[in-house]
Amino acid sequence: MKSGVEIAEVHAPRGPELQCKGWLQEAALRMLMNNLDPEVAGDPANLIVYGGTGKAARSWEDFWAIVEALKELEDDETLVVQSGRPVAIFRTHEDAPRVLIANALLVPEWATWEKFRELERLGLTMFGQMTAGSWIYIGTQGILQGTYETLAELARQHFGGSGSLRGKFVLTAGLGEMGGAQPLA
Repeated sequence: MKSGVEIAEVHAPRGPELQCKGWLQEAALRMLMNNLDPEVAGDPANLIVYGGTGKAARSWEDFWAIVEALKELEDDETLVVQSGRPVAIFRTHEDAPRVLIANALLVPEWATWEKFRELERLGLTMFGQMTAGSWIYIGTQGILQGTYETLAELARQHFGGSGSLRGKFVLTAGLGEMGGAQPLA
């Protein structure tokens, strides 16, 4: 327990049994929990999915609040999550999204790392990386397309033509949770 809030080893439910009131809510719950499974997460005890800072929730208290909200969410409601904290549930309709997530949004005047880190220290935001904060981290395959596009653009800008690196020597580190995407791309 940390600050009276349970820190647990998280594993996503498997199989046909629902923990939530519908499969759309269940899908969101399983994605959130899978991101913090020790087989997936970089530092699950600190809610970090990957990248050293990419979190699935702002705090364990917020994690459990999101889990509870998803379990109670009706088929005509939408949960709103702001930087890893559940902030509202709205009655919407069955075709609306079950969850809306916005992470680390700052208006330009305050969009500096210094201001962001201050807000993070105060518990007012979190860094969700590209997929951790939206509960959709799936490893190398999740970053492969973006890595390919980055390398293709590099080739277009620096070598001209179609964006091919054919015949070029490309050295990448290929380190980290998603580093395997670099040689594949």
